[in-house]
Amino acid sequence: MNSFLNKFREFQKTVWFDWFCYLWTSVLAFLAFAPFYLSHFVWVAPFGLFWIAHKYSGQYKRLFFHGILFGVFFYSIAFHWIFHMAQVFGNFPAPISALILVLAGVLFGFKFPIFLLTYSFLSKKIGRHSVWVAGFCGLVADMLAPQLFPWYWGNLAAGNILLAQTVEIAGVYGLSFLVFVVSYTIFETNLFHLPEILRSPEKRFQFAKFWSLPFALFLLFWVAGTSLYFKWKGVKPVKTLEVLVVQPDAPMSIRDERGRSPLQVIEELMDRMDRLVSDAVRKEGKNPDLIVLPEAGVPYFSANKTPITELNRMYWYRFEALMIIFANRYKANVFFNEIDAKYKKASSGKEYLRYYNNNVIYDPNGIRTNAYQKQYLVLFGETMPFEFMYEISPQTGRFEPGESFKLLPYFSVVGEISKQPNPLYWKDTEELNADAVRNYYAGTRTTLKESGSMLPLICYEVIVPEFVRKFRNSGNPEFIANLTNDKWYGTTTESDQHFELGRLRSIEWRRWLVRSTNSGISGFVDHLGRFVPGKSTGLMKAETTWEKIEVFDSPPGFYVIYGNLIPWLMMVLTASYYLTILLSNHRKKEAK
Repeated sequence: MNSFLNKFREFQKTVWFDWFCYLWTSVLAFLAFAPFYLSHFVWVAPFGLFWIAHKYSGQYKRLFFHGILFGVFFYSIAFHWIFHMAQVFGNFPAPISALILVLAGVLFGFKFPIFLLTYSFLSKKIGRHSVWVAGFCGLVADMLAPQLFPWYWGNLAAGNILLAQTVEIAGVYGLSFLVFVVSYTIFETNLFHLPEILRSPEKRFQFAKFWSLPFALFLLFWVAGTSLYFKWKGVKPVKTLEVLVVQPDAPMSIRDERGRSPLQVIEELMDRMDRLVSDAVRKEGKNPDLIVLPEAGVPYFSANKTPITELNRMYWYRFEALMIIFANRYKANVFFNEIDAKYKKASSGKEYLRYYNNNVIYDPNGIRTNAYQKQYLVLFGETMPFEFMYEISPQTGRFEPGESFKLLPYFSVVGEISKQPNPLYWKDTEELNADAVRNYYAGTRTTLKESGSMLPLICYEVIVPEFVRKFRNSGNPEFIANLTNDKWYGTTTESDQHFELGRLRSIEWRRWLVRSTNSGISGFVDHLGRFVPGKSTGLMKAETTWEKIEVFDSPPGFYVIYGNLIPWLMMVLTASYYLTILLSNHRKKEAK
């Protein structure tokens, strides 16, 4: 055993060991994450960071450089789908796509250099509380580092369903702190010397003392998570909703490689969508309360008839007509995505035309009621930071962020439903526009009441907990609905990761999450943060999934009300304490 340790120490002196550290942390963190869910690896994944921090202690320029390489390696392994997205969405050649992936790691992997620099500095200057220093630096890195696709160390630990429950109180950052405290403790514990420790009373005492804080902290999270899990598991829903999620697998472009015209491509999509809905209802033998279609389920078009959308040939009457048919055919709410448009200035110049990524709900009578406009836009995909950059990347959308955080209401029928006429289908919209469809179903129009509200999110908005909290002042939603289009990423792990990162919103809000994607993975998450088994769709497939979701009448929880109060308090108080120590040490040094 000593021979192995000696060889490992010699290996640590080589440059190959540095590469080993990058791979250790990146690969194990990737395996701890979706879709593998080997969450136990998260407790040893930071070892690579600790090894580098100790090897280059006090060499801050080198540590910064190594931190950048950690970011590049992590992004290249865990977020390899950026390469695919750059090729598919940006039409960039492979070398440029690879460069974009590397730059993403450099620009958005800053949590790694932040951790290495702060950890090395504090370990050297404080000289004590090493376990707490590791947790503090991990927390600082997670909370302060800028990210394009936000992920946190706590997300990896949240693969454990009991620990995941604690995000209701401490948020995902609380779990990040726990990860680094426990990981550092394991790192500093040489298990090869365990027999020797057990034989010596003095060493047993030192071992117990060293493990006391991490063990107590882990036990606190475990007990709190277990208590919350069984508390919410026993809560009964006040009602249920039948929800049909449609995954149409719409094309990314209506310019078809098979030689079909754009009209043929889009008509085939709409017909497929109509058949998916009717087949799902026939299979279930009942009508849904809510039909949910994904972001870009009908690409490039709008169902909102305005002078601007008509002038710019965005409004398509057959699109709106089909949504009205869905609503009236099943007396269901229809929640879908569209593109809307307005002029940025009081001018009709094309350069001032701006688009909005809209989520819209039609009531069971087929009346357009409310819309939510996406606010958290994806940089370089939906918007550019500077106007001149649109000339460099003309395929980037000129989207404007919305401003409203209002919840979207949905409706239920009051009384008996009138006898339905023969149902209309997609093919009928060739001759019937939206108004004609409404007139056809006029005799079935019923009295409606507002039955509740949903929290509407588009694409990456669901993975940013601080953003989702901004809806708290608009009321108490009954469930969360996330419409997204992950087709840009093909069959990579992005859709699994996207779904997993959004899963924690169900725990923070104690509400079910309904996820509708264009090409997978669509599905449901319950209020305990559990994926509903057997109800998740595949990738690159046109299919549907149906679930009776549960609605809970509970007030907003601690995290929704107070946000990251606990992590911020921990960070500020610890930083103040360490600053006091540093100033005291500085005065003592000057006094000498």
